[in-house]
Amino acid sequence: MYHMKTVSVRDLRYDFKKVERLLAQGDELQITKRRKVIARLTPEPTERPPLPDFLGRMRANYGDKTLEVSGADLISADREDRL
Repeated sequence: MYHMKTVSVRDLRYDFKKVERLLAQGDELQITKRRKVIARLTPEPTERPPLPDFLGRMRANYGDKTLEVSGADLISADREDRL
């Protein structure tokens, strides 16, 4: 059975390097105050989930088509039509 490591509120205040070292090792910590668990502290995952491939999706949907007119020209023309 896995036993979670405990650190006190006092350790957080006065010996944070110890807490930081335990987190760097990947340990999940229980924070205690007057010997009662008040919180859990977990290390941040080191790997980020991959970002979606928006450009790949766009190419799959539209191919390599490009607009004949730029977006700025379209906006400018739209503004002129409103005047």
